[in-house]
Amino acid sequence: MSRIFWVSTLTAALALSANAGEPRRIVLDVPGMNCSLCPISVKKALEKVPGVLAARADLATKSAEASYDPDRTGPDALARAVTGAGFPATIKRP
Repeated sequence: MSRIFWVSTLTAALALSANAGEPRRIVLDVPGMNCSLCPISVKKALEKVPGVLAARADLATKSAEASYDPDRTGPDALARAVTGAGFPATIKRP
């Protein structure tokens, strides 16, 4: 690959990240998780939402976390995605 290709690719990636909102983090309560496969399903549901940068779910705490681009999604959409996957979720308030 040429050097120009890589410079163009890097420039495009930087432009996209410059337009993105400052990432935010959310914690969801997901009390319906009750087996070792549940967190996998919850994590996948979060990862399918456009704008999610990273996600994880924890069976022990019955919670899920996601970092997301606030210009592309928000807390309500993330809770709806998890609920839609069969795990009623609510936004954990600090």
